[in-house]
This record gives sequence, C-alpha cells and structure tokens, in this order.
Amino acid sequence: MNTIDANSADAVLWLEVQQHDRRAYRILFDRHGGALYRSAFRLLQDREASETVAHDIFLNLWLKRESLEIRDFRSYIMTAARYHVYKALRARAASPETAVETEQMELFTSVTHNGAEAKMAEQTVRDLIGQHVNGLPKRCREIFLLSREHHLSNQEIAERLNISRRSVENQITFALRHLRMHLKEYSLVAAIFLEI
Repeated sequence: MNTIDANSADAVLWLEVQQHDRRAYRILFDRHGGALYRSAFRLLQDREASETVAHDIFLNLWLKRESLEIRDFRSYIMTAARYHVYKALRARAASPETAVETEQMELFTSVTHNGAEAKMAEQTVRDLIGQHVNGLPKRCREIFLLSREHHLSNQEIAERLNISRRSVENQITFALRHLRMHLKEYSLVAAIFLEI
C-alpha cells in the first residue's frame, strides 16, 4: 500500500471512528500503535512510558473523536507523540534522578509553545537538518526522505527502489548517525524532528 492509499484508508477509518465505530478504531490502533511506541521508545528508552504515550494518544482520539478534525491521520498522531514525549522528558527533567540539559529543554519548549518564536526556532532546526540531509550521498538522501518525509516503511522503500530491506536499514542508520554527529548541540530537538 503506498502512502496516498494509506492516507486515504486512514481518512475513511477516521470518519468511521467519528461515527463510534470501534472496529475502525481498532484497525487504526493496530496500524499505527506500534510506530507510536517505537518513536517514543527511541527517545525515552523506557518501555512503560512509551506504551503510555501510544495508549494515551489513542485514548484521547476516542474520547475527542466527535470534535477532532484530522486531515492527515499519521501526521496528527506523530505530532501528538512529539508533545507526549516532550511532556515525559519534562517530567523526567524535573526528577532529581534524571537530568536533561536545561538549554535543550528550553529550546524544545520554545519550539512547541511560544507562537512566532516557536516557529522561528523550529524552522532553524529544520533548516539545519535540511542542510545536513542535502549533504548525504544521493541514494542515502533519497531513502532517508522516503522514510521521514513520506512515512514509508523500510519494506515499502525497498520495494519501490528494488533493493533489499537490509540496504534500506543500513542507509537510514548511516543518515541518522551523520545527522546526530552534525547536530550535537541540538541533539534533543533534532532527535524529536528526525525520529518521531
């Protein structure tokens, strides 16, 4: 199933959920719950917290199904995941047991909460990421963009480019290493944009 087909199917399912269809809700959860969990786990490194993120997002979707207007289901839930991960990291930072660098947390706070400044800060990080993505080898860049911007699975990318799934995984790993190395000072914020 390509991205357009997946988006259309999600849109139909979401309309059914808004009509209180539990079967459609379960299908959406089965289709996207694992990706939410994995995205949260990459940053939180905590199974229970990552499961909570995925379940909270879907619980909120069900509870607010009549009032939510969602155009792109996957983008919506991934944005929600960023917010939930931020909340979890903020709670962790407040704990005496765990320290997250204050400067990074402040930058992320500005990215998610402060209007025009937030858009500028977010755009700065996105521009930096874009510059370093453009510095990747052509094939690596193509694979990375299919994964992160077009939300294709590794298998879908492999089929589209007629290469092995392992090659796709290796190229994405290389791209992420390259970006992390060049974005060290923005590590928390960049990780949120790159991996969720």
